[in-house]
Amino acid sequence: MESIIVIGGGLAGCEAALQIAKRKIKVKLYEMKPQKFSEAHSNENLAEIVCSNSFKSNLLTNACGLLKEELRKLGSELIIAADEYSVPAGQALAVDREKFSEEITKKIEGNEYIEIIREEATEIPKDSIVIIATGPLTSQKLSEQIAKLTGNDKLYFYDAAAPIVEKDSIDMSIAFYGDRYTQERGKDEEVEAWKERIKEHKGSYINLPMNKEEYENFYNELVNAEVVTLHDFEKREIFEGCMPLEIMAKRGIDTLRFGPLKPVGFTDPRSGRRPYAVIQLRQDNQEGNIYNIVGFQTNLKFGEQKRVFSMIPGLENANFTKYGVMHRNTYINSTYILDNTYNMKGNRNIFFAGQITGVEGYVESISSGLVAGINAAKLYELRKIDEKFANNMYDKEKMSFSEYTVIGALAKYISTENANFQPMNANFGILPKLDENIKDKKERYKKLAQRALENI
Repeated sequence: MESIIVIGGGLAGCEAALQIAKRKIKVKLYEMKPQKFSEAHSNENLAEIVCSNSFKSNLLTNACGLLKEELRKLGSELIIAADEYSVPAGQALAVDREKFSEEITKKIEGNEYIEIIREEATEIPKDSIVIIATGPLTSQKLSEQIAKLTGNDKLYFYDAAAPIVEKDSIDMSIAFYGDRYTQERGKDEEVEAWKERIKEHKGSYINLPMNKEEYENFYNELVNAEVVTLHDFEKREIFEGCMPLEIMAKRGIDTLRFGPLKPVGFTDPRSGRRPYAVIQLRQDNQEGNIYNIVGFQTNLKFGEQKRVFSMIPGLENANFTKYGVMHRNTYINSTYILDNTYNMKGNRNIFFAGQITGVEGYVESISSGLVAGINAAKLYELRKIDEKFANNMYDKEKMSFSEYTVIGALAKYISTENANFQPMNANFGILPKLDENIKDKKERYKKLAQRALENI
């Protein structure tokens, strides 16, 4: 085994390759451009940035800003380059995308440990350590190989994800716990005792009741809100498999009330009557600190989601850790496939990195590439010492990052079994809670950031 193979020359693949080369291990980096381009790519350089040139906030009170600082401390090659080729963007880190990609391409082309193979990888080598970092638009041939490797039921071809909110930001004086027909109830004069009871109730839905006026106001804003324009190839694939909430609503004012907002089987604890409509939120992680809004797959612009969904009673002050998205996105259900080093649980030879793992965003992809690259190099070094027992040694010596860091929390999120898994970006909602209760959000985020940087 002479080298580690990295498939994909995007952000995650380039970070992984550079981390491996930094440890003086040879890498074969496969990139299908310029022989073949995906529907969204056009530049021949590596680490091409397709959409926005923003790497989001640099503030430590922003989860993505904290993630970048963690990566700086760990020597991320791509974040170093992003800092070097930044352009004015206020408190955000934005880059000159052409110069950034050129710089990463030069770094890799000039690295004595990296060999670039400019052709499409259609097979996954069986006898080498491999990092698959082919991104959200993985080619059809390789997708077929990944499906065989992971199981057809674990590979998805579009991302139809509902918004996710922090539980602590939901107004629980309005909301109530319970599954349909089996909710927990309370009376107005018992609100405090009721709130104490529902704190202990886990594994159930949080329900937000609406009266007729609230529903109609919400409906009118929803059907008139601005949407994101999709590529033609995305429209063909997405709308055959999933209906955006706003499109469903346009079929008639009562359509949602007979669909995802159906009130049957519920009683509003405040009135003792059936609500006019009910929005359900489902627990999204084991800790129970983030919840997704059931059935709210949407193509609304992020600002419009914040505005319209904040009209829902109980979500007026909600912190959205992820907005709903609907776009072409090849990704695996990593929660059943990968461990927290992005290594396959059932095949130690294979690592995944980037958006194909279910991390979402530029910086998040770089983070996964760094973790996969470091650990692929560690596995390689262990095999040089003892081929027979390397896998057992790896389980003990792999570099897992603390869940108190954003890097570690993302790795934990994508590797913790979850039947309702959907891609996730960096947010404070996936970090464990502080020991102290800090109501001020900015101060709470400062404390979370301080704890993360102490743990990195």
